[in-house]
Amino acid sequence: MDDWTDWEKSEALTAFALRQEAFGPLLEKKTWIAICGAEKMSTLNIEPIHPEFGAKITGVDFSQMPPSQIVNEIKLAIDEYSFLCFPNQPLDDDRHIAFTRLFGPPEASHVKLGQKGIIDYLGTIGNVQDDGSVLGNDHQKTRFQTGNNMWHSDSSFREVPTYISIMCVYEVPDEGGQTEFISQRAAYARLPEEKQKTIDPLITIHDYVFSRSKVGPDAVTPSHARSLPPVQQKLVRRNPRTDAPNFFIGSHAREVVGWDYEESRQLLDGLLADASKPDHVYSHDWKPEDLIIWDNRCLLHRGTGYDADKYRRRMRQSRVQGSGSTLLE
Repeated sequence: MDDWTDWEKSEALTAFALRQEAFGPLLEKKTWIAICGAEKMSTLNIEPIHPEFGAKITGVDFSQMPPSQIVNEIKLAIDEYSFLCFPNQPLDDDRHIAFTRLFGPPEASHVKLGQKGIIDYLGTIGNVQDDGSVLGNDHQKTRFQTGNNMWHSDSSFREVPTYISIMCVYEVPDEGGQTEFISQRAAYARLPEEKQKTIDPLITIHDYVFSRSKVGPDAVTPSHARSLPPVQQKLVRRNPRTDAPNFFIGSHAREVVGWDYEESRQLLDGLLADASKPDHVYSHDWKPEDLIIWDNRCLLHRGTGYDADKYRRRMRQSRVQGSGSTLLE
């Protein structure tokens, strides 16, 4: 901060104080000052969109792949804001994958890999298929996607869960179809200190079949189920750069290792209920040409549903692999 003006120092420290008041001790002051320093030098225009997380970012054009400086600034913004919306960024599938690779190895779709043994790094969210056909409410694929209407973190049921998801938007319904997001980081900070100490060392079991069985008995094919055995995850994770903690739960979290099932559900359901109170939810209205990045390490999200008989919806999603098992973090 030595080269900052007195006004810039005052603004940074005021922002730090406001965040501490809102979220508790999520960030050490030195970490916040480092983040402010990065933002001060950033070429990104960052506009927060929710008191706890999220930002709209302008001042960049992804029609050409961004240079490493911009990519690094986006990574810093992911660590700070968790959810980033870049409006007016039309990308085709090839550029979408190329953009994804800037942040790490893309993650293969577990659905196509588990059902057909096919590696594909893009998935369609919605009812408009690659051939242009439109699926209605009663189609099996549409019913399967209703599983996304439960709070979840993408691929928490894999040994190496997702780092970030990247969504490119093409068509959206006139009614419904929003996606809601909540911060497990802000929710962890609201917990009493004793509760934090209780959950910090715990390990949970995440199970894709457990969550998708709530959609229907035929939601997961046998080959798909065999490809995704239950895995263990840390209940509390920390951001590798800022050290900010968050719990890591969602619909795939089945139970706590070593706990009675009913006690496990009481804990996990209670954490989710607190995290998802209305004041803490950000609901995103998708717009064509939105490019959205969210941090699955600390956010949960869910769809809100739409009338697939009446409206078209087509969005394409990629994911970047995490750095390793949460048990090794």
